[in-house]
Amino acid sequence: MTVLLLVPPLLLPFAVHGLAGRALDRLHPVAALRALTLTAIVLAGASVSALGALVLTGLLALPLFAPLGELVHPLHTPPNALVLPVAAVATGVLTVSAWTLLRSALRQIRAYRTARRQAESSPAAGDLCVVDSPHPDAYALPGRPHRIVVTTGMLRTLAPAEREVLLAHERAHNAGGHYRYLLAAELAAHCHPGLRRLRDAVQLAAERAADEAAATAVGDRRLTAQAIARAALATRAAPSTRPDFASAATTGPVPQRVAALLATPADRPRSASWIALLLVACAAVSACAAASGVVVFHHEVEVAQGEAQR
Repeated sequence: MTVLLLVPPLLLPFAVHGLAGRALDRLHPVAALRALTLTAIVLAGASVSALGALVLTGLLALPLFAPLGELVHPLHTPPNALVLPVAAVATGVLTVSAWTLLRSALRQIRAYRTARRQAESSPAAGDLCVVDSPHPDAYALPGRPHRIVVTTGMLRTLAPAEREVLLAHERAHNAGGHYRYLLAAELAAHCHPGLRRLRDAVQLAAERAADEAAATAVGDRRLTAQAIARAALATRAAPSTRPDFASAATTGPVPQRVAALLATPADRPRSASWIALLLVACAAVSACAAASGVVVFHHEVEVAQGEAQR
């Protein structure tokens, strides 16, 4: 019974990619960003809980580890021929996830420190730092204080009106705290491989939200689309040392973002609320299944310890 309850949290992350795409199409970008990030966090937590319960189930099924759980009766589990391979796979997945997360964290910390030192050593005007570099680049750098980092190469690439769009876009990232959503999605992606596409959807939602904020600030959607497209073309072959959570106007599927800006604004379809409800339902089912599986497993352990009755 325990193993069956722990299956849905491991499968549902693979099923939300289609819903993520629909959420981006039908929800306002800010609402999509929040809904997708929350879904990713819940699904990641549920999957890690399920994997952990499977690992413990396999360990306590082995005579070598049973004394560690103070078991006086055999743990009631499916046959070892099923439990042990599943526990071994779960152990491998958790190990690989922890290792990749550690490597990513160290890489991001190094990149953030490099970007921060570069920003602090460059001329600044308010929140704007101009880095002397021929390579076009621009991004929102979180921290205290928030910074907008732009290279001289990027400033030379864009017209004055386009520079205004770019700065409005990056300021929208910092004002909205988008780096928090990107960090959460990155963490979730390391917890379950099925959440990597959801991480990409969160990144696109953050860029779409900043696009809309920039378009509102300058009052010209076509100019906003033009500036983003030109900046993206300029940075295509340019190296960047910014951390992944430092949002930039040139990241994500730029053609899709440009098309959204050039599309005629229309009321959101009624199905938008159903998309949000389906995302919530997936997260709720996953969380409830994982919690139920952990509770049942804990009860089975108490029974094996002689502290409870079946």
